[in-house]
Amino acid sequence: MYRTSPGTADKQDRQVTVSIIILTWNSEQHIGVCLASLDQGLKAYSSEIIVIDNGSSDRTCSIVREAQPGVRLVSNPENRGVAPARNQGIRLAQGKYILILDDDTVVQPGALDCLTRYMEEHPETGLCGPRLTGADGELQLSCRRFPTLTDKVARRLPGVLSRKVTRETEMADWDHRTIREVDYVIGACQLIRHSALQEVGLLDERIFYGPEDVDMCLRLHQAGWRVVYNPDAVVVHEERRMSRSLGSGLVWKHICGLGYYFWKHGYLLSRKRLYKDSL
Repeated sequence: MYRTSPGTADKQDRQVTVSIIILTWNSEQHIGVCLASLDQGLKAYSSEIIVIDNGSSDRTCSIVREAQPGVRLVSNPENRGVAPARNQGIRLAQGKYILILDDDTVVQPGALDCLTRYMEEHPETGLCGPRLTGADGELQLSCRRFPTLTDKVARRLPGVLSRKVTRETEMADWDHRTIREVDYVIGACQLIRHSALQEVGLLDERIFYGPEDVDMCLRLHQAGWRVVYNPDAVVVHEERRMSRSLGSGLVWKHICGLGYYFWKHGYLLSRKRLYKDSL
């Protein structure tokens, strides 16, 4: 679906500035609201919307067609995983920028205009993420330091030291009202420069569900691109939770993804080498 701001309809070739890619999976409770929020979230720049459905068994695809008839909808017969499905959308995208957006988000007025404007004014930035909040307005800690095994273990343990490690990793004590360069922003909403993706490659499809967003940000850093958190743009994120029990197949896929990520980048307990090598 091509959307143009007022006065741009006659532009030659209907040039697309932002390609919005939304991944869905049994998303009938969220996707309609998400799609409806885009018109107010992005008004100043031309865009297209690409929805990749990962084998939904509910009314998700019907709702997408009814809500936005011009959306480009790709229906996978089964769940291909996050990275492979998002890459399907990226390969179809025509925009100068790629917006990765979760289906359980509500874009606030002007938020995507804000992110796009920042990218236009800062060509050294490869990826920019907004301030995420819950429906109640409470801040979600969406920009973080690169993970370590220590961080992951600490999150599961009680005690003051464990909480301190977790807060440092999640940047919980930093003022989230200012723009700054960060290690990574979570994949719920990421605006990525298409030329940067062409340089570093697409999402790593060996990660079914897990740190594919972290891996992308690290590769951007390593290639000399900046990853930026911009709180002037606000997106509400309902953060649809999947099963967290150890018996859940998705949890084991996430653990496998983490193991692969640590192996790929050659670190485990300390992130110091990453700053030396990439920043």
